[in-house]
Amino acid sequence: MKAKHRQAEKPVRIIGGQWRGRKLNFPATGGLRPTGDRIRETLFNWLAPRLPGARCLDLFAGSGALGLEALSRGADDVVLLERQGQACEQLRNNLALLRAEGAHLHHVDALQWLSQTTPGSGFDVVFIDPPFEHDLWQASIDALNLGGWLAPGAAIYLESGRDTHYQVPGTWVLHRDKSAGQVRYRLYRFED
Repeated sequence: MKAKHRQAEKPVRIIGGQWRGRKLNFPATGGLRPTGDRIRETLFNWLAPRLPGARCLDLFAGSGALGLEALSRGADDVVLLERQGQACEQLRNNLALLRAEGAHLHHVDALQWLSQTTPGSGFDVVFIDPPFEHDLWQASIDALNLGGWLAPGAAIYLESGRDTHYQVPGTWVLHRDKSAGQVRYRLYRFED
C-alpha cells in the first residue's frame, strides 16, 4: 500500500492593512506563482486611494495574494476565481482563518465565469495575473471588454512575462508600467 504523498506548502505574506504580516500557506502546485512582495507593495501603493470600499475581481486567484491584500487594505467586496482544486481548498481555509468578510470564492474557470455570469455593478479593481504558461491575457482582456464588468474609472492590473504581448481596448489608459526581473506589471484605468 502506497503512502499518500502530501504536497509541500509555501507561505505568502500579507504586506499591509488589517492582516499586515500574516503568513498564509498555499499549495506548491504547478503554475501557482504568487505576486512577489516587492511588486505587491508597489501595486498596492498605486491602488491605495481606490481600495477603501472597492469592489474587486481577482480572475486567477491562485494563492489569493492579490485578493487578500485588497481585503486587508479596505476593499469591501472581493470576488476570487480559481479553477485549481487544491489552491481553491487552501484559499477557502485561509479565508476562514482570517474570517474574511466580503470575500466570495468560486471554484471555476475565470473565462467561463465571465462568459456565463451577469456582471451586476462593475468592479472598481480587476486583477489579471494568470498562470504564465497558459497565455490567457488576451482572452481575459477580451472577456472583460464585452461590457458591464468595469465601473467607471476602474483600475485593471495586468501581470505578465516581460515579453508577453496583448492588446488592450482604447478605453483602457495606461497609468503605470514597471518591470522586475522577467515580470512586467501594468496598471490601466478604464475610461468609458
